Amino acid sequence: MANEKAVYKPPIGMGIVPNEAADSHRKNSEIVLKNSLEKSGLKIEDIDLISYAAGSGLPPCLLVGANFAKDLSIRFKKPLIPVCHQIAHLEIGLLKTKAKDPVFVYLSGGNTQIIAFVEGVYRVFGETEDIPIGNCFDVVAREMNLPMPGGPEIEKLAIKGKYVELPYVVKGMDVSYSGIATAAINLFKKGVTKEDIAYSLQETCFSMLTEVTERALAHTGKEEVLLVGGVAANKRLQEMMEKMCGSRGAKAYVVPAEYSGDNGVMIAWTGLLAFKKGWKPEFNDLIKPKWRIDEINWFK
Repeated sequence: MANEKAVYKPPIGMGIVPNEAADSHRKNSEIVLKNSLEKSGLKIEDIDLISYAAGSGLPPCLLVGANFAKDLSIRFKKPLIPVCHQIAHLEIGLLKTKAKDPVFVYLSGGNTQIIAFVEGVYRVFGETEDIPIGNCFDVVAREMNLPMPGGPEIEKLAIKGKYVELPYVVKGMDVSYSGIATAAINLFKKGVTKEDIAYSLQETCFSMLTEVTERALAHTGKEEVLLVGGVAANKRLQEMMEKMCGSRGAKAYVVPAEYSGDNGVMIAWTGLLAFKKGWKPEFNDLIKPKWRIDEINWFK
């Protein structure tokens, strides 16, 4: 698997500027393709099909990838496969672990969802009501003048922190992070250390996720949990989920760190699965920025 990438990083203190991110993707697309082919020892003529992320995501960024893939498809006469970004995270997790039928905990800068395959479709059993956990960490990290993405920086600081109270917001099976981010920033402005903010943010946000994941396990009767998405790489989150699963006689899995964040391999693999099954999306546009996983008749 030639998992080559070029990652856009905004300046310290700033969030993602969609058009700037798209420009970065555009400038690096040919380079990433060249590096992927070299690493795999293949030529573009050896490739059987072209997959791309059609959604969900930021429209300017999605369009760069979609148009690049479409151009390759036309130039080299290869099938073009649109892929749901969220399903790709789940499928690469299944491929790279021994999990068979888990409750997925999908956590990233753009998504926070508890998902399971039930009655023939991927169903969302819980999700954020406002901002995703990765975005929450980024917002607080930017305020503390930390590099992006904020999650890894928060994790490093948390090692030396102690707990200060933050809001704990669980509503049924859903969670809410915007108020927690605001409260953490206010505490930082009042002089609470970065380390204490980071520790408390992790403990609070991860405890909320562990609670709703345990409910999803109980409801579905499944015996596995699989962490996917960029935030899945966090060791403290993994520890909490493992303890919860251990108390229920369930098994916890984590996608390897190389495949936890957004990556081309997960899109390629999911495109291959879709192609082999003859699956096609139920829309005709090139991209679908607000594509939800529970809108899709996926296969198993």
